[in-house]
Amino acid sequence: MSQHFLLSAQARTLSLRKIFSLSDDQAFEMFKQSRWGHHDAICPCCGSMAKHYFIKTRRQWRCRDCNHTFSVTSGTIFASHKLPLKVYLAAIAIYCNAVKGLSALQLARDLDEQYKTTFVLAHKIRESLMAQRDETELDGEVELDGAYVNGHVRPKNKKADRVDHRVDRRLAENQKADKRCVFVMRSRAEAGQGGKRTLTFVMKSEHQAGVLKLAGRFIRKGTTVFADEAPAYDPLHAYFPTKRVNHQVEYRSDDGVTTNMAESYFSRFRRMQYGQVHKFGIMYLNHYANEAAYREDNRRMSNGEMFFDILMKCAETRTSRDFGGYWQGNKRLMEHLVH
Repeated sequence: MSQHFLLSAQARTLSLRKIFSLSDDQAFEMFKQSRWGHHDAICPCCGSMAKHYFIKTRRQWRCRDCNHTFSVTSGTIFASHKLPLKVYLAAIAIYCNAVKGLSALQLARDLDEQYKTTFVLAHKIRESLMAQRDETELDGEVELDGAYVNGHVRPKNKKADRVDHRVDRRLAENQKADKRCVFVMRSRAEAGQGGKRTLTFVMKSEHQAGVLKLAGRFIRKGTTVFADEAPAYDPLHAYFPTKRVNHQVEYRSDDGVTTNMAESYFSRFRRMQYGQVHKFGIMYLNHYANEAAYREDNRRMSNGEMFFDILMKCAETRTSRDFGGYWQGNKRLMEHLVH
């Protein structure tokens, strides 16, 4: 039997020991290379590529054209940072090693920083993954499925206080107001290779209008779609070659129809929920769902490769509007929902 990838040496190409042994200059150079490669610094204000003045004592540049002063993190998700660059590198490394997700409390303990600091830091990493995800059309064979979070209202403590001992959790009065559906579309890789690429979205419920809207936007015409027996997928037959499996009767139909790749995603998503995060805030549920998708799609990427991939995504993501000044009241006011 072959060895699992995560047990192999190929999965371990980066260690926290290497990150914490970096000097401040080495951490600065790593950030600089992830943002501009081997080129000179580019002014984030005017885009000038001239040979800018470098202020060595402050590790900043002054643009030759617009006279704007900028640093290696200016205009990125880490703009106006307060912590040393090495701490951000360590946070990304810890984030990569957490195969089932990472809570802000765990990150706070690992970095010896306040919870407020690591809460915003973890969400900035998630925001960069969301901003840089590949949203090109899925093709080949695509599986669709949905799962609910923040579900039913907890029953009364004492049995005598419960109106009905058998509560129907499907009824609106027995559900929480912040119940949401995480909808996933996952393309299959070659036989035996699992899923290839995953897109996630958040809806209030699994409904036909939302499913059709997302399928029309993100699934290429002619793609074979696999789904379960939920009525939300009934209209897909008119637009895509569609195969269904009735999960009330079987996991796999007699002709081999399954949604196992979508279920595999939700397996990781639930483990992140139960083992790390415990409760998802609905304002940022799309970030959590996409994080699980990123981990699932890159499950065979070494931690070193994932580290540099996330670092480059953070460098390419513009300054956060949702988490810049978060604890001073600058918070997202609306959910990112598919209606």
